Amino acid sequence: MSSHILTKWEPEDKAFWEKEGKAVATRNLWISIPALLLAFAVWMVWSVAVVNLPNIGFKFDENQLFWLAALPGLSGATLRVFYSFMVPIFGGRRWTAISTASLLIPALWMGFAVQDPHTPYSVFLILALLAGFGGGNFASSMSNISFFFPKSQKGMALGLNAGLGNLGVSVVQFVVPLVITAGVFGVFGGEPQTWIKGDVTKTMWIQNAGFIWVPFIIVSALAAWFGMNDLATARASFRDQAVIFKRKHMWLMSWLYVGTFGSFIGFSAGLPLLTKLQFPDVDPTQYAFLGPLVGALFRPLGGWISDKLGGARVTFWTFVVMAAAVVGVLYFLGIRTQPGAFWGFLAMFMVLFLSTGIGNGSTFRMIPAICLSMYLREAEIHGEDAVESVAVKESGMRSAAVLGFSSAIAAYGAFFIPKSFGTSIALTGGPEAALYTFIGFYLSCIAVTWWHYSRKNAPVPC
Repeated sequence: MSSHILTKWEPEDKAFWEKEGKAVATRNLWISIPALLLAFAVWMVWSVAVVNLPNIGFKFDENQLFWLAALPGLSGATLRVFYSFMVPIFGGRRWTAISTASLLIPALWMGFAVQDPHTPYSVFLILALLAGFGGGNFASSMSNISFFFPKSQKGMALGLNAGLGNLGVSVVQFVVPLVITAGVFGVFGGEPQTWIKGDVTKTMWIQNAGFIWVPFIIVSALAAWFGMNDLATARASFRDQAVIFKRKHMWLMSWLYVGTFGSFIGFSAGLPLLTKLQFPDVDPTQYAFLGPLVGALFRPLGGWISDKLGGARVTFWTFVVMAAAVVGVLYFLGIRTQPGAFWGFLAMFMVLFLSTGIGNGSTFRMIPAICLSMYLREAEIHGEDAVESVAVKESGMRSAAVLGFSSAIAAYGAFFIPKSFGTSIALTGGPEAALYTFIGFYLSCIAVTWWHYSRKNAPVPC
């Protein structure tokens, strides 16, 4: 049997964990994180690239640009549905290496396509859809890491994997504006484009937005193949995992995760273009990376706080703050022609991103606790003795599937939020209608969290 396949894995056994489990789990986590960061970078690269396309000769209107920013979210979310079940079928090491290597396709093709201003819009639509490969990786990555850590450390481990992986959104929005201003790859990177806005003319290499990730993707895929492990104890068929679809709380937690992660990734995808349209005198690429950076850095904190206080309590107050922050965004949009309005607008979005980061950590802390609680209840109803080791293993399998599937549903936020901005602007002349819809959604998340998980005598306190 391959040395990469571990036949014994008992993280809840303290002696095993301290002797060998902790080191192996930590190694897999730290290889997983950069792979996930690159996945997020490729997934969100169009959120930055679309801002520059009209200035280098592509005749796309505002709605077409919003489609390019939104489509990676649509394909990424759909791929997550399938990716969420892949780790128990193929193994975490194999799937991480293969899915990371697949990022080369959209990264390389994008680099070539943007060099020709005659590239048809249909090709850009395909490229935007292919960028969804990066979005799909999150579901399998989180599912894989959840198997390696004991339940007492899942919140922090998943928070680190997701939080530092989420940094890819901030990294792409910080790095791309820098690398497109220089011929990073020399003669191998292609000819520069002429960027024009009014009387301002610049030389840019927009292709670097795709090419810059290629060497890092190759290194990361090789590191996953040679440095990670497959867990024989985490093997399961799709039928074994499909039991989650019959569980009410899987759908409820997917709804809540749409509110946290869906908002994080959706605002990340839509904010640069929204800023450009609402505040034309502001260069959105100077500030776009700040929100995703804040959200990613606070995600591990959300997991850590939830380990201490309980995920439901943290999630409840997160949605309260998010609803209030959207009210603040609406206020500053209403006075956007006044001095300082942009800074208030940006500050409210920073509060939103901070809250989504904490909420991402807290909701992912809730899911394993809910799965364990429900498994024990089912065993009690059927008159079975719920042996702790069996309960942890079975509930762990379910929670891994729920983590992956709920992240798939939530990822549709990367499509619906930027598209809702575009639709709202097209129909009403502004983004306000979309923002009012978001407030209503957050209020529903507050109600769901309170009723099912955080109130006194809640059906499943967690």
